[in-house]
Amino acid sequence: MGNFSKKNTMQSNWGSACSDSDWGFGSDSRFGDDSKFDRHSKFKKPCKVCKSHDDSVCDCNFKAPARQLAAPLNSDCVLVNSVVGSKAVQKVAEATLPFTAFAPAIPAGSTIVSVSVVPNLAGITRNTTIIRDKVVNIGLIPVTITVTFLAPGSTIPATATLTTSLPFQEHTDFPGACPEDTVIEPPLVLEGIFAQPGVPVIGPTGLVTADAILVKIVLRTTITVVRPVIVDKHGGICDVNERRCETTTTPTTNTLPAP
Repeated sequence: MGNFSKKNTMQSNWGSACSDSDWGFGSDSRFGDDSKFDRHSKFKKPCKVCKSHDDSVCDCNFKAPARQLAAPLNSDCVLVNSVVGSKAVQKVAEATLPFTAFAPAIPAGSTIVSVSVVPNLAGITRNTTIIRDKVVNIGLIPVTITVTFLAPGSTIPATATLTTSLPFQEHTDFPGACPEDTVIEPPLVLEGIFAQPGVPVIGPTGLVTADAILVKIVLRTTITVVRPVIVDKHGGICDVNERRCETTTTPTTNTLPAP
C-alpha cells in the first residue's frame, strides 16, 4: 500500500486518484480543454467521482427485458389445493421393557431409583395412509433409556442402558377424506415423557413378574388433508379425480416399510 499523506487521503506515492479540479484546487491537470471529459463537452462525467456529491450529471435509463413465456397458456383455469380438513392430534409411543432388556441386565427385584428417557426426534420414522374418512399413522421414535437402580441387598446405585425404538400409532377421524388425498404433517413436537417401574410383564419362563418398566412418550402435531381441484375464471370448482372417493369392496391393506 502507498503512504497516504495527512492532507489528502487520496494522494499517495503513486499519484492522485483525483485531479486537482476534483478537489477544488484549480484546473484539471489530467485533461486539456479539448478532452472528451471536459465539463463543456457533450460527454458527461461519471456521477459521484471523487469529492463531487452532485448526481445531476447522471442520466441513466434502465429497462428490464420483457418477460417471455416458454409456451403460451391454453387455459384460464388454475390448479389449487383444497383443504379437506386440519386437526391438532396427539400420538403416543410406548413399550413395556423387561429388566433383562437393559445392559447390563437389571437384577430381578431391584429398586428403581430413576429412569432417564432421551428421544431422538430427528430419527422419527412415520408412515401415513388415508382410508375413507380416516388418517392412519404408524411410526417409531428412537430413544436411549438410562436406569439407575439398587440391586437387592446393595446400597450402591448402578446404571443400565437400552437404546431402542418405541412404536406409536394413531388413527384420526377425517370426514370427507379419500384415499387419493394428500396429508401434510409438520414435525412432531414432544409433549411429555413418562416412566413407570413395576409394570407386570411375562418373563422368559412364562411367569408374570413386576420386573419391567413402562415408557410412554406423548407427541403432538397437526394433520392437514388437501385435495387438488381445478378452479375456472367464474369460481367454479371441480375435482381432478371425480372418482377418488368411490368405495371399494376390498379393505385397504398396506405393508409399511421398515425404518
